[in-house]
Amino acid sequence: MNLKKLTALATNGEIRELELLSLERGIYIARIRLDHGQLTLLNDLAKPMHLRSVTHLRDLLQLVPPFPCVLVQQCVHDEMCGGREGPIESLRIPFSLAAPW
Repeated sequence: MNLKKLTALATNGEIRELELLSLERGIYIARIRLDHGQLTLLNDLAKPMHLRSVTHLRDLLQLVPPFPCVLVQQCVHDEMCGGREGPIESLRIPFSLAAPW
């Protein structure tokens, strides 16, 4: 999904949630959840758009109607050390596109 399609879906109220996935090397990828599945935000070359931060995402979507967003991070300590037993869930922190904090 490109930015134009994201804007159209947000305007129609079709976006259920945007997950901003924190990856290694300070890269973030936006994944958009709709009623019928999930799509990744793509750049002009149809590759996943690499974002630098929540602020970068806010700047990019400043003219788009707001929708629920969540920052998703894996627990690196648990991945490296394997200290806990059972499934390890991602850390999910809700944030707003409108308010910086």
